[in-house]
Amino acid sequence: MFPGLPPARRRIRAVRHQLRRRRRLIAALLAAAAVVAALRTVAPPAPDTVAVLVAARDLPSGALLEDGDLVARDFPAELAPPAAADAAAGRVLAAPVRRGEVLTDVRLVGPALADAVPGETVLPVRLPDAGMATLLRAGDEVDLVATDPGTGDTTVVARDVTVLATPTGVPDGPAGGAGGALVVVGASATEAIAIARAALSQYLTVSWTR
Repeated sequence: MFPGLPPARRRIRAVRHQLRRRRRLIAALLAAAAVVAALRTVAPPAPDTVAVLVAARDLPSGALLEDGDLVARDFPAELAPPAAADAAAGRVLAAPVRRGEVLTDVRLVGPALADAVPGETVLPVRLPDAGMATLLRAGDEVDLVATDPGTGDTTVVARDVTVLATPTGVPDGPAGGAGGALVVVGASATEAIAIARAALSQYLTVSWTR
C-alpha cells in the first residue's frame, strides 16, 4: 500500500486510511457515549433508603417472634411506614403477617396496639382450658364467662370483647399456677377490672355466636 513513499509517510497514510474506513463506527460510538452521559445527567438520584424489618415467611397471629422470623431490607425512606418496628424478637404478633410485609408497632402486642384500639384496654387473659384458646382467632368477638369453682355459679363478666392475639410459645404460667393458655383481648376499662378480679379466684372461659 502506498508504494514509493518513505516508510514513515506510509505509516501515516495507512493510519489515515484506517480512520476513514472506520469513521462511521467511531462516530456511532461517540454518539452513544454522548447519549449515555446525557441520561446520567438527567436521571434522578437514587432514593434514600432505610432498613426495616420484614417477615421472612408467613407468620400467624400470636406468634412469639424469633430472630429468624424477620429479616432487614432496604426500603425507600419516603414509603417506609413511620412506625416500622426496629426490634421485635421476643414480642408477640397481634395479627398475621405475610412474607415480605413490613412489621409495624401496631402488629405487636404492646402499648402501640392499645393506641390502635382507642377507648379499649389491652388485657392478657389466661384461660385454664388451653384447647378453648386454640379455637380463637384475632378479630373474634367473645363473651368472657367466670365460674366459681366452689359453688359452680357462672356469670358473664364481659361481653363482646375483641380477641387481639392468641400467643403461641408462651409458657403455661408460673410454677404452681393453673396453667392454660394466654389470650390478649381488648376491653373497656371497667370490663378489664372485672376480668382481672374474676381471674384471681374463678375459672374463665369464652362463649361466642358464629
